[in-house]
Amino acid sequence: MTTPPLRTWLPGFAVLALVWGNSFLFIKIAVADLHPVQLAFTRILVGALTLLAVLVVTKDRVPRDRRLWMHLFIASTVMTTIPFVLFGYGELHVSSVEAAIWNATTPLCTLLFTIALLKEERPTLARIGGLVLGFLGVMLVLGVWRPMDGSAFGGSLACFGAAACYGLGGVYMRRFLSGRPESGTSLAFGQLTASTLQLAVVAPVMGMAPVVFGAPAKAWASVLVLGALGTGLAYVLMYRTMRIVGVTTMSTVTYLLPVFAVASGVLILDEHITWNQPAGAVLVLAAIAVTQGRLTARRRRAEPSGVTTA
Repeated sequence: MTTPPLRTWLPGFAVLALVWGNSFLFIKIAVADLHPVQLAFTRILVGALTLLAVLVVTKDRVPRDRRLWMHLFIASTVMTTIPFVLFGYGELHVSSVEAAIWNATTPLCTLLFTIALLKEERPTLARIGGLVLGFLGVMLVLGVWRPMDGSAFGGSLACFGAAACYGLGGVYMRRFLSGRPESGTSLAFGQLTASTLQLAVVAPVMGMAPVVFGAPAKAWASVLVLGALGTGLAYVLMYRTMRIVGVTTMSTVTYLLPVFAVASGVLILDEHITWNQPAGAVLVLAAIAVTQGRLTARRRRAEPSGVTTA
């Protein structure tokens, strides 16, 4: 199959960057009043209910295959349940901007897991160069030469762990979920439903703090936005983009997230940035151009086997 035209996937790619880039803002607001596990459970539940409504309106079907549900359960663990909780914990100690920057290491993690687990999807030199350049940009934004206190280090480690989960989860989805006959909405609903069940069991153990029903309205509003948009409808776009251009290309959406996170963090949360952060962002954008250059310069080149258009 030939490489799909940009118009078939780039608009959805851009919307994902916008929605997920601003998700770190809403996590920061909500986690100030809600336990990270409670936040993760609530946003995933809202996301699942949103997609259930979409399935009902479009008369789509819920996944029926038992083997598929097994794959969705595994994918949801590493792609949703664990990283959502980790980002909540992480943003207790680091800014929303820093969390988004750590999230931008996802393509590097995806590349490493791809090389180790998917022998049929070898990265090109352009991809490797772009990912390395993007990683250097992330390091520059972080200012790795500066000392970091214990709590900030723990928060950064949690955010990086979430990015690593995304990398592994993306490869798992590429191997077992891409190319499935079910719609992206159906698969996303199954993934979020599995995560909801997982956290329903875990929350009473890990989220021992009582639910703060009296939390400020902005906290609950943030949860609703995170659930309906960032966790619900965005997952539909994620599955669609993955099917069209593959998991490696889709994972580079995380390079754009710090751009939106910086804007919302500075303008809304009054977070501060230093010279190295915008300088690093320039490298990140350059990495996007390098990584995506093959889609315009080599329009006839096929994507890895197993990826189908939606």
